[in-house]
Amino acid sequence: MATVLDLDQLRSFVAIAESGSFTRAGDVVHKTQSAVSMQMRRLEERIGKPIFERDGRQSRLTEEGERLLNYARRLIKLNDETLAAFNDTELSGRVRLGTPDDYADRFLPEILARFARSNPRVEVTVVCEPTLMLLDCLRANDLDVAIITNCAAVGRIGGAVIRREPLLWVTSARHCAHEETPLPLALGRPTCDWRQAAVSGLDGLGRQHRLLYSSWSSAAVGAAVMAGLAVSVLPESALRPGMRVLSETDGFPRLPFVEIGLVRSPHHATPLVDALVDHIVSSLDNLSVPIVAE
Repeated sequence: MATVLDLDQLRSFVAIAESGSFTRAGDVVHKTQSAVSMQMRRLEERIGKPIFERDGRQSRLTEEGERLLNYARRLIKLNDETLAAFNDTELSGRVRLGTPDDYADRFLPEILARFARSNPRVEVTVVCEPTLMLLDCLRANDLDVAIITNCAAVGRIGGAVIRREPLLWVTSARHCAHEETPLPLALGRPTCDWRQAAVSGLDGLGRQHRLLYSSWSSAAVGAAVMAGLAVSVLPESALRPGMRVLSETDGFPRLPFVEIGLVRSPHHATPLVDALVDHIVSSLDNLSVPIVAE
């Protein structure tokens, strides 16, 4: 008799691959770490090949595991689409999400993938703008929900802080822009809280600096850093491979924490918006921190 794959095991397997941890995957699929481990042992027995291998204290996918991941995602997607086709109560329609581009690369893949698996009939429109513009869009009813930064006033505008992480100095791991005098900087526009914190910290140390690049675009700022042209500041989750974090031992002041908030449109609330908000909160709770050069 042919072996039948267990979709519940495949969901746990995909959660491990996407979260990078058996423990975090357990939170995603609402199981204990030991239960997830048992599922993976049984899945390996069904496949007949190892799908994980040890890498120090971490587990990573084997070549067979990488092959299985693609099939697992397709099987789960097809299962969910099939059930949705016969479920008259399944959510459908369009929801509009805003986020600064600082977080688009890091947050959106996890958020959109999780949401699409649970709500395959929903269209998500994504707008990437700075926080101040996103707040204007919410007030104008051009967005349903937005992830925002620089949110000291988030409580006053009907939002909630959903993640808190350190703001860090970053430079290229292959260049020495952080050793130059005056220090070249790549930062946001003058109203950016991160820019103000960076300049204030350097002024407090009496360290000479010059603004070399200024942009709302995190991609443009990151490009200047990666090219070794300037130093910048980024929240921990926005770090990229090839960046080096600078600390007080490198002569850089400690920076404040960044609070990431979630704000809904004040005009209306729908089950569709509620569902997207739940997925955003869950995704950011399970977001792992990227590994960067020290």
